[in-house]
Amino acid sequence: MTTALRSFGYWKGPLLRALLLLEDAAAKTGEPDMSGWMDKAMDELRPWIGRVRTVEDDIGMMAVRRVAATFDVDPASIERGDELPPHWFTVFFGETIRQGELGPDGHPNKGIVLPPIPMPRRMGAGRRVKIMGRLRAGEPATKKAEVADIVPKSGRSGDIFVLTMRHTIEQAGKTIAVDTFDAIYRPAVPPGQKTTATVATPARTDHAWNVTNNLSNTLNFRYGGLTWNAHRIHYDGDYTRGEEGYPAIVSNGGLSMHLMIDAALAHAEGRLAGLTARLVHPLWVGERLEVRGEAQQADGRLRIWAADKNGTLCGEMELEFAK
Repeated sequence: MTTALRSFGYWKGPLLRALLLLEDAAAKTGEPDMSGWMDKAMDELRPWIGRVRTVEDDIGMMAVRRVAATFDVDPASIERGDELPPHWFTVFFGETIRQGELGPDGHPNKGIVLPPIPMPRRMGAGRRVKIMGRLRAGEPATKKAEVADIVPKSGRSGDIFVLTMRHTIEQAGKTIAVDTFDAIYRPAVPPGQKTTATVATPARTDHAWNVTNNLSNTLNFRYGGLTWNAHRIHYDGDYTRGEEGYPAIVSNGGLSMHLMIDAALAHAEGRLAGLTARLVHPLWVGERLEVRGEAQQADGRLRIWAADKNGTLCGEMELEFAK
């Protein structure tokens, strides 16, 4: 088993942990570690590892105020030069991809922004963030997007690729945050079939507090506009059901994480210094997201999790706060 994967396998979620077990089983039975076609695909993909793409953003005041309005913060309360909430860097730096460069799913065509991984469906698996500062409104900043790793995996559940990206956010010569996240690429759903169902796990009910959010159509629309996200599963019901096999329009996972952090900030003391997170079950537009949390620990750590309307666990997060 690859040491790199095992070292942070927990935060990649149940799917990757299951794949690691499959890999162990394959090793014991003498089965090959990956399909031959994946070997050939890696010949093209391997040179992408280490590539860095720089995206500039002026963190303009109108954009800042639109973010504020989307999350029910008074837009007029933010002035040029003010520090923004610690997690707002995730809604800026949208890639300005030309319309003709978008693929059928709404993502940029393969090889423009991300490596040309030869599988059509992409889903988030885990995230690790270190926060050293805060963006300031109205001051230019950059995002350096690095392809940190590409790992092919093959087992009884089928073939997948795991892409790890590392985003470094900088402003005024200082590093604001380092955001490392994993995405799993999977084969297409055969026509007329549904996507493989995620096993539902009940969310814990021993929380000390909870916050409920409505994942409304308008909130998802605004969030997609802020982040310039054209992935069709977040707004095109016919495509979502017919091509990707989901039963309904999928709420944006980045939005879920943003709302989870909002809830944590309201129930913790200190400066947010980092977090680890994973999403484990999809949420549908129009449903609710209930964020539940423990009491903050003496060392500043805070554990929170999210549940859907049925009480199913949808995401988990551990945050670190510095005094």
